[in-house]
Amino acid sequence: MPQKKKFCVIGLGNFGFHVASSLYAQGHEVMAIDSDKEKVQTVKDLCSYAILGDAASKDFLDGQGMSEMDAVIIATGERSHLSTLITLYLKELNVPRILVKAINEDHGRILEKVGASEVIYPEKHMAQRIAHSLSSPNLLEFIPLAEDYSLSETAPPREFIGKTLVDLNLRQRFHVTVIAIKDVISDQFIVAPQPMHTIKDSDVLVLIGKTEDVKKALNS
Repeated sequence: MPQKKKFCVIGLGNFGFHVASSLYAQGHEVMAIDSDKEKVQTVKDLCSYAILGDAASKDFLDGQGMSEMDAVIIATGERSHLSTLITLYLKELNVPRILVKAINEDHGRILEKVGASEVIYPEKHMAQRIAHSLSSPNLLEFIPLAEDYSLSETAPPREFIGKTLVDLNLRQRFHVTVIAIKDVISDQFIVAPQPMHTIKDSDVLVLIGKTEDVKKALNS
């Protein structure tokens, strides 16, 4: 079983809501924080703890045990000053990993200066993903091996989503083996995944097999 981690999501707009609910669905402990009571109510059944509070207060953040989190995700929308201040406080509270949604490149540089571990540009990243998928569907990385074999890192085709590795039966059908799976949201890397692992749209599959067989499997 993947190791259970502790996450906190601050800001529950569309982006924050989906990050919190997705991490919780994957079995992690998730605290969700917002100053909007309605947003907190919306997410309360989709996370471990839904808290109404002012994350711009260092005392409030300290009281929620931020230093015990594996990572904190800040998604406070267009209020750049707010996300910058929260990032600074989390850095001072020794949070090991701070991911922050930026509104533009300048904001991103400021966030890095005050302590963000990673800066997220959702629109930019989605645009790059779409462009990549249009120019090279599914295949994200391709590593040639000896004698017609390849190790490939790929986004799962739409037909794979929601199915288990048993359902897909890639080894029997195509002589292709899934040797690892990485979840791009939680950053978990699972080596030799269990047969009952259900493929999600946030998964990246690492496959090994003959090059032609890998292509057939991805286009099945």
